[in-house]
Amino acid sequence: MAEEKKKEIELEISGMHCATCAGTVEKGLSSTPGVIESRVNLATGKARVLYDPSQVSVKDLTGAVEKSGFSVRLEKVVIKVGGMTCAACVQTVQKALQTLDGVISADVNLVNERAYITYNPSLVDIREIRDAIHNAGYQFLGTDHDEIDESEKLRERELKQQLFKIIIGFGLSLVLMGMMYIPDHDMHLLSYVQLIITTPVLFWLGTPIFRAAFGALRNKTLNMDVMYAMGISVAYLASVLGTFSIILDMDTLFYETALMLTAFLSLGRYLEARAKGRTSSAITSLIGLQADSASVIRDGVEKDIPVQEVIPGDIIRMRPGGRIPVDGIVVSGSSYVDESMVTGEPLAVLREPGQEVIGGTLVTSGAFDYEATRVGSDTMLARIIRLVEEAQGSRPPVQRLADYAVTWFIPVVLLIAVLAFLYWYGIRGMDLRFSLQTLIAVLVVACPCALGLATPTAVTVGIGRGAELGILIRNGSVLEIADKITVALFDKTGTITRGKPVVTDVDSFTGNPRLLLSMAASLEFLSDHPISTAILAKAHQEGIEPAKVTSFQNISGSGLSGTISGGVVRLGTRDFIFSEGFSFTSDEEELVSRREREGKTTVLISRDDQILGLISIADQIKPEAEQAVRLLKEMGIRSGMVTGDNQITADAVASMVGITDVFARILPEGKEDQVVQMQNNGNVVAFIGDGINDAPALARADTGIAIGSGTDIAIESADVVLIRDSLIHIPAALQLARKVMGRIRLNLFWAFAYNIVLIPLAAGILYPVIMFRPEYGALAMAFSSVTVITLSLLLKQYTPPALMQEMKSGMHMNKEIDPICGMSVDPNTAQFSSTYEGKTYYFCNKGCKDTFDKNPAQYKQ
Repeated sequence: MAEEKKKEIELEISGMHCATCAGTVEKGLSSTPGVIESRVNLATGKARVLYDPSQVSVKDLTGAVEKSGFSVRLEKVVIKVGGMTCAACVQTVQKALQTLDGVISADVNLVNERAYITYNPSLVDIREIRDAIHNAGYQFLGTDHDEIDESEKLRERELKQQLFKIIIGFGLSLVLMGMMYIPDHDMHLLSYVQLIITTPVLFWLGTPIFRAAFGALRNKTLNMDVMYAMGISVAYLASVLGTFSIILDMDTLFYETALMLTAFLSLGRYLEARAKGRTSSAITSLIGLQADSASVIRDGVEKDIPVQEVIPGDIIRMRPGGRIPVDGIVVSGSSYVDESMVTGEPLAVLREPGQEVIGGTLVTSGAFDYEATRVGSDTMLARIIRLVEEAQGSRPPVQRLADYAVTWFIPVVLLIAVLAFLYWYGIRGMDLRFSLQTLIAVLVVACPCALGLATPTAVTVGIGRGAELGILIRNGSVLEIADKITVALFDKTGTITRGKPVVTDVDSFTGNPRLLLSMAASLEFLSDHPISTAILAKAHQEGIEPAKVTSFQNISGSGLSGTISGGVVRLGTRDFIFSEGFSFTSDEEELVSRREREGKTTVLISRDDQILGLISIADQIKPEAEQAVRLLKEMGIRSGMVTGDNQITADAVASMVGITDVFARILPEGKEDQVVQMQNNGNVVAFIGDGINDAPALARADTGIAIGSGTDIAIESADVVLIRDSLIHIPAALQLARKVMGRIRLNLFWAFAYNIVLIPLAAGILYPVIMFRPEYGALAMAFSSVTVITLSLLLKQYTPPALMQEMKSGMHMNKEIDPICGMSVDPNTAQFSSTYEGKTYYFCNKGCKDTFDKNPAQYKQ
């Protein structure tokens, strides 16, 4: 093997604990085709690999380590990229990044102008990533960790400069056009004047286009900048050659066309950039909720410190009108807190000692002190921002259609442009001016930009809108899957029910209910099941203290056992108790069945060879559960319920909410199996849950929906997270997904329609009825992108019908609707309002009011 083909890199390995681990990694690397030699150092946790880059990539080496059961330390970064205008630009940047050793994946989003990069920091750094973007002809604008305000100011400044250039470009192009109508003008003299006017302005205005085109060609990529540069260059060079009578003559002067073409293309980019800036306003609004400082009490002294310096355990003092800086638990005082900006809950909620408060929410009345629990990137608001950013940067499968189209689009358009020129000039015998004009028009009218923007703009706006409504969609691909859901499987406890059960009946078969409750409380004291809380609360209410338990066992999903005062006590389901050979008398059977028919969960207790009785527990059904199931049915989605409860109790709960498919006595691990079984029957399944034992089912389902009040592990396993503990948000989330997918399809239709109609027109198919000048092509190209973006931006005003029904229901009577976000607002307690054309509008937060005040005519009702 030639020496120059060899390459050596160092990988930092995670998870190695012994020499065997190191040997496993080394073997995995060495067995990879293309690896010449690998050496793993357990002490440093690093592997040095000598390999042939023509046979194996760094990504393959990373995969080999992962297949061995270990992982390579990787980092993720979000880079802001400037200068991208179409889907081909995206491919150029992605290709430039993916050629870097150490870049594992690079996903570039045209809409929010971000590159989401996973890389090996020991092989590549931000400087090299920056250079790769610059060399591709685009701008490195820093990472998302940089100061947002500064980047926004820079963006605004650049847009203003761009607009100034465009005005100059249009102004001078009109001057050039006017020159053609000067009577008795000297063509030679006029052509020199036009050359002098056009040249500096053309390159001043068109530099971004030429730079990006050069970068694309250097990376062996064709993009729209190459097409535009070709169109402008053909017009300009033909004019120069005509001016000096080199090959061409005065009939080929296109100075005004070249300049106006550049101005129109720049105008299209300006309008596109303005519109794209609005697509990510949800993220900007969320980031704007973060407090800058906190009033912390340390050593008995209250002082203001930057929010970055707050640590868990700090006591923070809040006053009316203040924004809560970090998550925490109230320790003293109370206040109503407006959480609408984070949860979507329209009405302020009372927060008292022991209750949680969320960073970024607003104290409306009262004052309290609270203890910080989660700070920095661990706060709920930070997690929401992170989830939304990642989701907006993702690519749903439907994007593949546009990506595929873009790969052949530019070569085909180039071919059409050349064939159109040859046809008109060589076959039809038209003059050179007309033929060149046709070639230029085809080059500039073609617009893969609209194709590239169709999906990501809708995804970005739709996911941002979901975040405003308290619906976090974690990945763009979820939208496409959620659009096809046929079955929704609900967990019962904590999802359909409130998850806060209470003891309703203590039925003793021995005539001693206190003994029964004492035995149950003693075992449940060692358990963390929701039922244990109810039984212990009942025992405390009756003044019963738990007894000492030995030989305690917790049989997951079945029950508990232990020795109390020398007797073996068992507590749990009917199956669990009967497994020891017990049976009911007819009266006992009737009593248990009656409690179950009442929709209560029954827990049986036995001691040694005798059943002592049962404790009945009821969990209140959420008031909106029946409406949520009905809305899903109206959408063509069948609902089912999965629970560990017995069949009778499960049927009773299901009948109250309108669910017909009931799967009872399902152990925690059986929930995932139930999802798989439904999928094997040809269903697309959504699973809705909130607990740790729901995580496998949430992950296995086609779409996992976690109730936001649930556990972190359930939220991490889900595809959709509902911040508000409201089941109405389930049909709302699916309605939003359907709306976004419908908008994506509409966008793709218009993107294809523009190109299918305009490219033949530019090629002269309707000549002489329609003569399609290059300037018109540039204008049409700009409007194709703006149309797609505008259609996507309309999603900002969309409120799912399920939420509209909730707003119009009785609990929202005498409320006003926030015209920006659609939330219900009580005018008697609203802090934010504006008057426009004699009508008063009420807002749930300051961000909505500010948005309205900027352009009230757009939002007036």
